[in-house]
Amino acid sequence: MISWGVSAGFHDAALSVMDGKRILFASQSERYSRIKNDKNLHEYLITDALQYGAPEIIFWYENPLLKATRRAYVGQDNWYTNPKKYFTDVGYTPCCHIEWGNHHTSHMAAGQYTSPFATSATLVIDAIGEWTTTSIWRNGKKLWSANYPRSLGLMYSAFTDRLGLKSNEDEYILMGMAAYGKPKYYEEIYELTKTRNFHRGVRDFRPDLTSEQDLFDIACSVQKVYESYFHGLLYRTKELTGESNLVFMGGCALNCLANRIIPTYFKDYWIMPSPGDSGSALGAVLAKTKTHIKFPNAFLGHEIPGKYPVESLLGELLDTGLVGVANGRAEFGPRALGNRSLLADPRGPEMKDKVNAIKKRQEFRPFAPVIRQEDVSDYFHVRKDFNSPFMQQVVQCKFPEMYPAIVHKDGTSRVQTVARNEHPGLYSLLTKWKEETGCPMLLNTSLNIKGQPIVNDEMDAMDFEGTYKVKVFTRES
Repeated sequence: MISWGVSAGFHDAALSVMDGKRILFASQSERYSRIKNDKNLHEYLITDALQYGAPEIIFWYENPLLKATRRAYVGQDNWYTNPKKYFTDVGYTPCCHIEWGNHHTSHMAAGQYTSPFATSATLVIDAIGEWTTTSIWRNGKKLWSANYPRSLGLMYSAFTDRLGLKSNEDEYILMGMAAYGKPKYYEEIYELTKTRNFHRGVRDFRPDLTSEQDLFDIACSVQKVYESYFHGLLYRTKELTGESNLVFMGGCALNCLANRIIPTYFKDYWIMPSPGDSGSALGAVLAKTKTHIKFPNAFLGHEIPGKYPVESLLGELLDTGLVGVANGRAEFGPRALGNRSLLADPRGPEMKDKVNAIKKRQEFRPFAPVIRQEDVSDYFHVRKDFNSPFMQQVVQCKFPEMYPAIVHKDGTSRVQTVARNEHPGLYSLLTKWKEETGCPMLLNTSLNIKGQPIVNDEMDAMDFEGTYKVKVFTRES
């Protein structure tokens, strides 16, 4: 039976298609509309999904009536979304039943039922669902929750706005800024969390702090406050569940700097590669079926067919040190993992500035390395069995002076590991690159510029190449 899961109406709209226990397709609307964090389903996303057959049932990711009570309570406009009318408004009228779920249950299910664990704890932290902002589960059963207005996600987003960044989009920039500051305002911000409704913002927080270093110090303080609460939530999750494995979901699961804390409390953990609201398009289905599935990989979106262009990529890297690739199925989630990536030589001291300039990002912004699974422990301070295919944790680099383009101010790197069976094309490229240069890794960042969605189809790839003068290969000729 073909079922759809949908997350839409507020931000990061997405659609998934499942046939029983198989994921056939999953993608975000922004890739099609070219509107960052697009809240509405796009007609071309729906067209791609219909290639797998019309849905026999649609699962909506949250309870619109319950959400309406909270939105009405805080005086927000357009407080009710009718899923059936919503589809008609975006140009598609489904001939099937639409069933809605619960926001945090969808988050939980997207992680719990795709995880490699037979039994586990699940922690969900986001800005806000209907009313819930944080929840703890064990094997699909909720054990504890916190409700609006208490919210770590809202706190982080409010301070993103205070720094002059865009909330619900630039939180990862705040995270990057933290390495350049000191936690001077930790106590002030921690005390603020006890009384402030962060939904109303914090633009009034210390208006005297305006210099770049001031903003770095605020960012560092916010990150430290978040991590203090995260320690407490991990401890509570461990105590309530008694589990040794953790599933972590919600938008806050993208805070890879804080994720380094998880191994202090849990033996192993799983973060589905799209842990925010877009991932709930998949979770909406799994929450209803309660079926544990084998998660294939993150490559679930629009397909650009053809052989992975290993030789073309290698040649351009050896010639210019920088190349784009748009091949195969697009990644589901915010990370480019080799199919919609900008790849570069990480060794030159000028490469970080060059790539940041192309992507129109702040100069301090870090980049991630991609490295073969068997090489990672030789170059980073991790165990030999360290596995990070989705770039979800930062670790210390052993030789930061050798690979300056992929090391942040604090000496960390957000590592992506690649095994041969996970991505044969990218694995082959890394192998040949190492043979030619002795360098075991490449800089890997998303094929986009700041404020724009990642490249989706061949036309997007051609536009990127023509506009930014970086060669982009879509297949081996």
